[in-house]
Amino acid sequence: MAVAPAAARPRPGGGRLFIIVGVLLAALAFGGVFLLGNFGGGGAIGGPSNVIVVAKQSIPLRHQITAGDLVTAKASVSGDASLANVYTNTNDVLNKIAQINISKGAIITSDMLATDPNVVPTSASPAFLPLASGYVAITIPTGEQQGVAGHISVGDYVTVIATVQVQLLLVQGTGSTQTLTGSATKTVFTAVRVIGLGPASSGVTSAAGNGGTTSTGTGVTTTGVTSSLTIEMTQCDSEYMTWFLVNSQVKYTLESYRDYQASPPSTPDPSCATVTAAGGVSGKQVDAKYHFTTLITGK
Repeated sequence: MAVAPAAARPRPGGGRLFIIVGVLLAALAFGGVFLLGNFGGGGAIGGPSNVIVVAKQSIPLRHQITAGDLVTAKASVSGDASLANVYTNTNDVLNKIAQINISKGAIITSDMLATDPNVVPTSASPAFLPLASGYVAITIPTGEQQGVAGHISVGDYVTVIATVQVQLLLVQGTGSTQTLTGSATKTVFTAVRVIGLGPASSGVTSAAGNGGTTSTGTGVTTTGVTSSLTIEMTQCDSEYMTWFLVNSQVKYTLESYRDYQASPPSTPDPSCATVTAAGGVSGKQVDAKYHFTTLITGK
């Protein structure tokens, strides 16, 4: 009677080879996914890269953003909500105020910024106002009709219009005089940068546009039009500005943001490089510079 041969016994180590090959394939697959995630979209496989604004250097709390603080870079931002919260153009960030300390290389988002320093927590104030060398800060009064109904905010540029009552004694030949009376209105300053607002600013929200009102920092929210503007100008111009405030009626107009300077002044004004260059102002100097009497006489 024939007997069937016994089944062959598997060779020792044969199954181990398949296990090793499987582990290697799994490792290769994981490595491929890792590389795609890091170099193919930064978190989303094959995700697109976007040009966004990031901090070129560390930006402290309450600092007013300048062009030197910013740079653009390519990065992957996932989701429409995230894209709506970032900036793609550095011009959209200029002159806004940092609400937090921003680290170098951090993506700038709208909830980091404000358009008014009064909405920023007062636990830490800037050591210095953002003034260029040779410039000074001066606070001028404002109101609803004088100051564009409260639409002026930090970082805006305004013009200053003065209406002067002219009462001068003009010499008309030997021994003959004529008293000149009347008023004249003229734009006396342009592109004046606003760097601060008075305590009653209202309706000025963060750059994220969350609809909040301005807080005084004492837990009390104030409403109404701001009572003063702090502006940046040379000491020479601040003397003329003071003369106009004392001797004339002054109003402000708000310039279009499309006409704003590309960046705030960063170097001294050659016409008044230091505060010691200011030499004093009287009606004589004002008329010599702005020619109010010429507007009346036509000469």
